[in-house]
Amino acid sequence: MKTQRVLVSDEAKEVIEKLKQTHGKLMFHQSGGCCDGSSPMCFSEGELILNETDIWLGNIADCDFYMAKDQFEYWKHTQLTIDITEGRGASFSLEIPLGVRFVVKSRLFSEQEALDLQPVHHA
Repeated sequence: MKTQRVLVSDEAKEVIEKLKQTHGKLMFHQSGGCCDGSSPMCFSEGELILNETDIWLGNIADCDFYMAKDQFEYWKHTQLTIDITEGRGASFSLEIPLGVRFVVKSRLFSEQEALDLQPVHHA
């Protein structure tokens, strides 16, 4: 099995499932923008227009996860885990009204994991 580039904590998965009940199918994007733009942001699927500068990293809790290409260059050697923390972020992400926000935790891939990474592709 390929090494996954993006994972999700059980706690974040619970929030995602709650958001799906209200907003339907969801997507995630991580850019290097202002405010909380460097945090993973959750949108209704299709709400954020993607283009050739966005990279698909994987799927978490049945939600596609994208990252801006320039950010991917910094993060391509790391496995990301999407988690939550209490507190409101300064973004348009769907979880904000719940009093939580998504955060990313990262770790470097081991040499062995790096040999069998899940492929990425442009959006």
